[in-house]
Amino acid sequence: MSGFLRRWVLHNFWLKVLSLLIATGLWLAISPDQELAEVAVRVPIEFQHVPAHLEISSVTIPEAQIRIRGPERLIRDLRSADIHAELELGDAVPGERTFDLTARQIRHDRELHVVQVVPGQVHLSFDTRLTREVEIHPRVTGNFVEGEQIGKVVVEPERISITGPKHHVEMVDAATTDPVDASGTRTQATFVTNVYVPDALVQVVQSTPVRVTVIMEKSVPANGH
Repeated sequence: MSGFLRRWVLHNFWLKVLSLLIATGLWLAISPDQELAEVAVRVPIEFQHVPAHLEISSVTIPEAQIRIRGPERLIRDLRSADIHAELELGDAVPGERTFDLTARQIRHDRELHVVQVVPGQVHLSFDTRLTREVEIHPRVTGNFVEGEQIGKVVVEPERISITGPKHHVEMVDAATTDPVDASGTRTQATFVTNVYVPDALVQVVQSTPVRVTVIMEKSVPANGH
């Protein structure tokens, strides 16, 4: 019996232990218990290294739907923040361009596999960035005391800087304040409000509160008396 143990069990004992550990690891890696699952995840497309002088002037940019396959334990806990769809824009120039969006542009856990990416291509428009100043136009509303009317509206500051794709910025005539309700004002009143530009691709460079002062005056009767 002792000879049997020495020959078949103790001979190259540590080599046998190492082999057992390797076999166990391989079994765990390919075990049928590691069931595969698949899920579709919607993620925003991330733009990498956009040139400093360019703006993306596309009005709408689609999200990417990524079909992911992998171990069920990973798929079950997968969040959209774990998947990244990235487009490299370092060589972009003004104009239009179509980019391929494939599994190569998807960043994910190495145990996961990208089955499908939709859309497979993304069409983008680029324009040179332009910054300029425009006037601020106040919006004043309200019901006023009989015999009173708005005589003057003062806006501080009078102008504001905006920035965005050149073509869009050039189309903006003025920025506008949020509506100011001056109901009941008899002499004058000052309101603090915000300013905006209706084009979503154009931004106010430094958004600061705007002071709108409404100055009233006596209204002239229709018959002139």
